[in-house]
Amino acid sequence: MEADTELALALRSGDETAVRELYDRFGGLVFTVALRILGDRGHADEATQQTFLQAWRNSDRFEAGRDFAPWLATIARRTAIDIQRRERRRPAGSLEQADAGDAALISLPPDAAQIETTWVVRRAIEHLDPDERDVVRLQHVEGYTHTEIAERLGVAVGTVKSRSFRAHRRLSTRLAYLRGDGESTESAGGAS
Repeated sequence: MEADTELALALRSGDETAVRELYDRFGGLVFTVALRILGDRGHADEATQQTFLQAWRNSDRFEAGRDFAPWLATIARRTAIDIQRRERRRPAGSLEQADAGDAALISLPPDAAQIETTWVVRRAIEHLDPDERDVVRLQHVEGYTHTEIAERLGVAVGTVKSRSFRAHRRLSTRLAYLRGDGESTESAGGAS
């Protein structure tokens, strides 16, 4: 028990060897808990890694002198459940069931024109006002809805919609030439 107290104190002090020792002693237990919940070795490995990372980050909450096993098993269980929930939201199917012509499976490297277009669009987004740029990034890169963006930014949904409208209008003007609608009124790289 004295060794566990010393290990807990070393863990609190940020000693990396303490994390390794903790993993050596309890890695099997954590993996078993995760595997029992997830039923997949790859996800159980991920849960094991996350468990020890969380244990290290939250080592100040562990009371020296107590047994590590229940504490780590609880963290592993919660982590595995989080991974399980994440995987349920993610649509998954067998690779063998996928259509061989599916664009998600086969993609050719981008040509020079595609690379240039991507660069021009990114540069145009960078030159938006910061509030508008955040909305565009959250909407198109992160995939959030207007309501979710409003919650993340702490603003009203109407504010998000108006920022999105203004941003898209500016981008449409700046990038009209890419659609073949004529020359843009502002250069793609110029400031607003």
